[in-house]
Amino acid sequence: MTVLSRPETVIEAMTEAMTETMSEADLLEPQLMPSAAVPRRAAGVREDPAWVRGSVIAVTVVFLGGFIVLPLVHVLAQAFAHGIRVYFAALSDPDSLAAIRLTLVVAALSVAANVVFGLAAAWAITKFTFRGKNLLITLIDLPFSVSPVIAGLVFVLLFGLQGYFGPWLAVHDIRIIFALPGIALATIFVTFPFVVRELIPLMQEQGTEEEEAALSLGASGLRTFVRVTLPNVRWALLYGVLLCNARAMGEFGAVSVVSGHIRGETNTMPLQVEALYDGYQSAAAFAVASLLALLALLTLFIKIALEARIAKGRTP
Repeated sequence: MTVLSRPETVIEAMTEAMTETMSEADLLEPQLMPSAAVPRRAAGVREDPAWVRGSVIAVTVVFLGGFIVLPLVHVLAQAFAHGIRVYFAALSDPDSLAAIRLTLVVAALSVAANVVFGLAAAWAITKFTFRGKNLLITLIDLPFSVSPVIAGLVFVLLFGLQGYFGPWLAVHDIRIIFALPGIALATIFVTFPFVVRELIPLMQEQGTEEEEAALSLGASGLRTFVRVTLPNVRWALLYGVLLCNARAMGEFGAVSVVSGHIRGETNTMPLQVEALYDGYQSAAAFAVASLLALLALLTLFIKIALEARIAKGRTP
């Protein structure tokens, strides 16, 4: 037994003992960390049985197969049932070609108008505070709740011969109803929520810091929009354009009311399918319908590619 006679010796011994104790704790800590870091399953939480997962997946597959895949396959099979020559002959018919051209023109006009409106509305809603903002958002969602047939009827009541502006338009020889302008207006009405609804959440998430920084450095409003805002929302804008284009090409209800069903002039592709089928030209009807289906599939593939690109851009 060693007797420590001086206070300095006692202090040195206590310091050495504390150092050894801390070293032992440091050696034990790495061994305790893995067990402490492993999360424990909460009491009562369990995975669903295999038969539940299988049943849910089976119901989903059956519904998708019965209501989407099977009709699509049937349309394609009927389109080529009479041979490839009959198929292309139906598509090369003057009335069908006119319907295809009109559909593409209306879709282009609708997309262009909705890009301008969508960017302006999303910019106003997300970057400014003003009275009536909630009302503006509600009006943007209006086409989702109003039947397209009612929307077409509203345009007839406004611009038809018996409508509010009909007599004035007739005097000045301006045709809106039963012509391209009326079809374009009806299509724009039913499609304008798609672009703005894709832009608003993203622009709200980004805030106004980057735009304010650009303006404080002397950039003009237009330059700030082109160099800062637009690049940040380009993928959401393309996604909204894609949805708007798909809806415009497939619109039937509103266009049916304002078009007048004039073959070779005001029939779009959906209306041409109806006209051909009602005229007992089923092969030609299925041919035009298959073209619409192929455009829908192309839209779907582009949509998947855009979603993958957006998800990749958000991944840190």
